[in-house]
Amino acid sequence: MELNVVWFILLTVLFAGFFLLEGFDYGVGILVPFLGKNDLERRILINTIGPVWEGNEVWMITAGGAMFAAFPHVYATLFSGFYLALLMMLMALIFRGVAVEFRSKDDHSVWRKTWDGLICAGSLLPALLWGVAVTNLIRGVPINAQMQYTGTFFDLLSPYTLVGGLSFVLVFIFHGALYIGLKTEKEIAARARQTALRVGVATALACLGLVGLTYTNTDLFGTSGAGGALWLAVTAFVISYLLVVRARIGWAFAASGMSIVLITVSFFWGLFPRLIVSSLNPAWSLTVYNASSSQYTLKLMTIAAAVFVPVILIYQGWSYWVFRKRVTGKNLEY
Repeated sequence: MELNVVWFILLTVLFAGFFLLEGFDYGVGILVPFLGKNDLERRILINTIGPVWEGNEVWMITAGGAMFAAFPHVYATLFSGFYLALLMMLMALIFRGVAVEFRSKDDHSVWRKTWDGLICAGSLLPALLWGVAVTNLIRGVPINAQMQYTGTFFDLLSPYTLVGGLSFVLVFIFHGALYIGLKTEKEIAARARQTALRVGVATALACLGLVGLTYTNTDLFGTSGAGGALWLAVTAFVISYLLVVRARIGWAFAASGMSIVLITVSFFWGLFPRLIVSSLNPAWSLTVYNASSSQYTLKLMTIAAAVFVPVILIYQGWSYWVFRKRVTGKNLEY
């Protein structure tokens, strides 16, 4: 297999892992001000992701680094053309991180509610922007023959991409509610399950709308297998919802995670061998061939990835195992 293709697959894996893990972080963050009825409950919700959220974001950093090294032209075009959107995402993530750390520095209710609001906004905005970004990649953006983005921020916004953003937000909220159900007890867990049941209906409708608009706005369904993977993602979500109805939260969380992974795989599958579609001329699209680094660079990166990626996976798996217990209000510093 060509190294260009290997790194496309690895990039897909990195983004799938990021959306799977950071997805429930976003969902929990969005739900903090709404699901927590008092200060202690909101602290419990934050503590469910406290030991893992920073590690989950490493997947995004790694994916960005891999894109920079393996496909530098894609990195340059993406970070220049999507500059304002990515800046907004970065600022939201910075405020979210600061809010998690500073929330408990003062006991005043206004102080804590302000930071809780920033945790919510700092989770909601990136989730929305990721959906807009992913759908733009396959719908196509104005890229010229010099691989330069020629549009504006508002060219990234369309009914299709906004539905994509809304779908990502709802899927992450559903995923986060299930994670809360796994990591908490009694009233909070029961409340999280009811939230998943309510949000699940809206999520299903949004995802069906996304599938329909993907069919009419892109060529994803023309790619053998990509459309099938997207329908499998919808099926996995339906199974997850039915498991929530039966109060099988653990299996529902697994099915929800599978749905997120399949959504990511389907979009990257539909993109291949492209990485960004040009709406001006399909021949100007950035692909794994015309936007990649040299074969020597890809070879060195492959060796490094083969050595370090298993180590990172083992370490992160160990951290999840260490912090696997449910979060309660006992002996909780907040």
